[in-house]
Amino acid sequence: MQYLVILCDGMADHPYAGFDGLTPMASANKVNMNKIAMESRIGLVKTVPDVISPPGSDPANMSVMGYDPLVYYTGRSPIEAASMNVPMADTDVAMRCNIVTVSNEPNYADKTMIDYSAGEISTAEASELIKAVQEALGTEDMQFFAGVSYRHCLRWTNGHTEFTCTPPHDITGKPVKNYLPGGEYGAKMLSLMEASTKVLENHPVNLKRIAEGKNPANSIWLWGQGFKPALPSFQSKNGLKGAVISAVDLIKGLGVLTNMDIIEVPNVTGNKDTNFEGKGQAVIDCFNNGYDFVYAHIEAPDECGHHGDAEGKRYSIEMIDQYILGPALEYAKSHDLRILIVPDHATPLDIKTHNHEPVPYMIWDSTNKVSGFDFNEASAKANGDYVDPGCTLMDIFLGA
Repeated sequence: MQYLVILCDGMADHPYAGFDGLTPMASANKVNMNKIAMESRIGLVKTVPDVISPPGSDPANMSVMGYDPLVYYTGRSPIEAASMNVPMADTDVAMRCNIVTVSNEPNYADKTMIDYSAGEISTAEASELIKAVQEALGTEDMQFFAGVSYRHCLRWTNGHTEFTCTPPHDITGKPVKNYLPGGEYGAKMLSLMEASTKVLENHPVNLKRIAEGKNPANSIWLWGQGFKPALPSFQSKNGLKGAVISAVDLIKGLGVLTNMDIIEVPNVTGNKDTNFEGKGQAVIDCFNNGYDFVYAHIEAPDECGHHGDAEGKRYSIEMIDQYILGPALEYAKSHDLRILIVPDHATPLDIKTHNHEPVPYMIWDSTNKVSGFDFNEASAKANGDYVDPGCTLMDIFLGA
């Protein structure tokens, strides 16, 4: 038996008026999901415990992979740092360093969060900006590392986590004054954010972006702090050789920390313009190359949810269905394959961020087809199959 997880990031949602009161998931033309739903186990899973806030993709994916976030979760950025090959000692703290678009008021507390991704800035542009930030603000203790698009990392040698911060995607369109870093070391973090505006506002990359009508990346925003987690390897835990396919450092980092192989796919973006077909082919290549377990993560529905892009979210679900699930089902015609399709969390269009709601899951087995239901939020709830804690879903999947 081989095992495939299709992790549709942020796919779950609320009823949307523009889709006649259906969710993007319920209204999507997902032919393959609908077909196998009638012979699958379907229910709801609570991926993020209520005591962990915010309900991010980090504890949610950790949970889906079978690791209890109440035991292993230390923060978001150290997971991403593992993917970025940022060296970390046990006493070092990593922080996510978004480059964002804020409004132009001279006092930082008076600014508004315009765009948490600076217009989905390209990795090449972002790398130049983070290089400038490092040259201006980096010290022996504070080092900035470039990542993908707007997602970067700050390592604080012998650092501290005694401060509070807010993910910038939670405050799009809101004044930042109520969401600035607080706590014992909050002022230190805020000083870096304030200083970054002087570095970035007139950088040639941003002047060019403004001239082109694009959002400038005119500030850094720090959040997601934590120490390096210690996770047992997936293979030692489950006896399966695993691979991770993803466009984002967060999921790749979980793969690194659990000793799964990271499979790089060209032209993946983490958004609706990603290479869906390439990811689907990578899944089949992994199975043909001897992997027992593949964790295929697709970020696009989540990004569309954050941007309030209903059509983009529905389109992303349809592309996952066609280009990732479709080839997997073709493969399953001649191989024993079990598939888990699940979002890590909901990213509802009406709030444009994550919440703690349980999400629908579906388990299909080419060798053991059962009587199933429609695969959407309402039918999963109506079925009454509820998994909590979410970290036990992997055991159910592997042992079902």
